[in-house]
Amino acid sequence: MASTSAVLSWSSSCCSWPRSLGGSLRRESPNPTDTGRATPIVAQKKAKKLRKIILKEDVLELGKKGQLLDVKAGFFRNYLFPTGKAQLVTPLFLKEMRIEEERIEAEKKRVKEEAQQLALIFQTVGAFKVKRKGGKGKQIFGTVTAQDLVDIIKAQLNRDVDRRIVTLPEIRETGEYVAELKLHPEVTAQVRLNVFAN
Repeated sequence: MASTSAVLSWSSSCCSWPRSLGGSLRRESPNPTDTGRATPIVAQKKAKKLRKIILKEDVLELGKKGQLLDVKAGFFRNYLFPTGKAQLVTPLFLKEMRIEEERIEAEKKRVKEEAQQLALIFQTVGAFKVKRKGGKGKQIFGTVTAQDLVDIIKAQLNRDVDRRIVTLPEIRETGEYVAELKLHPEVTAQVRLNVFAN
């Protein structure tokens, strides 16, 4: 019985609002100018949600493969991700990408250095001698081709060179000629050829 009286006393003390004539409860406002109207709540502008992505392939009017972009979350979720055109960028992914870029740069540097060394070898060798069957005067039968130069380099220096990188003038007579080898986009070697007739 003691517990019910405590509950009743608590409930009677918690509702200290006076009842109006209509029987409803009304809270007395501490501010005399408050007329009981609700305060309007102004909605804040919805924040645009962006996602940092990397493109896996070229996307028209968006960017090129490998480019880092910020796009709207819905565009990524509804178009780019399902079609496999983009991937979310995470800190781990950025770290892996940085390591891969460093590896690629080191490889490019190594290839360029090898090309420079090969160009230096070609300069120190001097002129390669090419013998062809002679004709009238200085003329030779046939021409000296890029494949002939590649074969001579292979025989004398034991180096493999692709014939597509060789630029050779048209050689139809004896004499000294200069051929260019595009060993790297930034490295071009010049090779001298002495063409003799037997």
